Amino acid sequence: MGAGAIVVTVVAIALLAAVAFPVYGLVFRRFFGGGLKALSIRSLIAAVVSVVAGILAVVIVFAVISFFFPSVVSLLEVDDYLYFQAYLSSLKIAAISTALTLLVGYPMAYGMARSPNSWRPTLMMLVILPFWTSFLIRVYAWRGILSQEGYLNQVLLWLGVIGEPLTILNTNTAVYIGVVYTYLPFMILPIYAALEKLDVSLIEAAEDLGCSRSSAFWLVTIPLSRPGIVAGCFLVFIPTLGEFVIPSLLGGSGTLMIGKVLWEEFFNNRDWPVASAVAIILLLILIVPIVLFQRNQQRQAEAGG
Repeated sequence: MGAGAIVVTVVAIALLAAVAFPVYGLVFRRFFGGGLKALSIRSLIAAVVSVVAGILAVVIVFAVISFFFPSVVSLLEVDDYLYFQAYLSSLKIAAISTALTLLVGYPMAYGMARSPNSWRPTLMMLVILPFWTSFLIRVYAWRGILSQEGYLNQVLLWLGVIGEPLTILNTNTAVYIGVVYTYLPFMILPIYAALEKLDVSLIEAAEDLGCSRSSAFWLVTIPLSRPGIVAGCFLVFIPTLGEFVIPSLLGGSGTLMIGKVLWEEFFNNRDWPVASAVAIILLLILIVPIVLFQRNQQRQAEAGG
């Protein structure tokens, strides 16, 4: 990382801390001063916005300085832009993976919470069963499933669904599949915990008042399960943002994520100062939404008390 990149990055972080934090404070006081029911989901939205703002702040500062002070930007190296591209790519992959995991995990958690009590221990064991095997082995096994000669393509060819093998391995699609499979229990468990505590009489009361089953689900079940949704999204989004194993094994060289960049700098290039700087910036990007979420959870507890 060139000297110019370090200077501009430090300036960007300083501006983010000096300008963005007060703005976030005003937004929270305006929208989160009351409204206990909407606080959790708005906390999640604010956290996601803060992550995007943290990354875009650096990009905007680079654009401004490149316009007014081109001599500073001339100090940058080609690799410096690779880091910002890796941050943006990691953010995109983590956000899409979290959304997909939520879409898959919520129906499963809902089904577990509505199943007979005698079935729940067995279903819970099936959810945590993958943790009994090595994380590396579980991810590597998907190479044999998603490759062109793998089981998935063989089954689809045998059924006549496709005419030639699909190219899934070494693409972002394979990374999404790997992340959803790996982190799905982290989404299911908090949502299941929230749904299990849900008072069924509230849903029955909504139906007695004229709500259909679907309306009662969207108006009662979803709002009351928001704490589990927020917790599950954080448990998936944060580790995915710095994931290394899954993009390396399933994404190949075409998938650029900051975890792979850190590995290359630490162990291949042996450039520990640059790797440390990249890791610290990633840590700062993650700390902002965590701190903001904790602040709003504290306000939620105070409002509830």
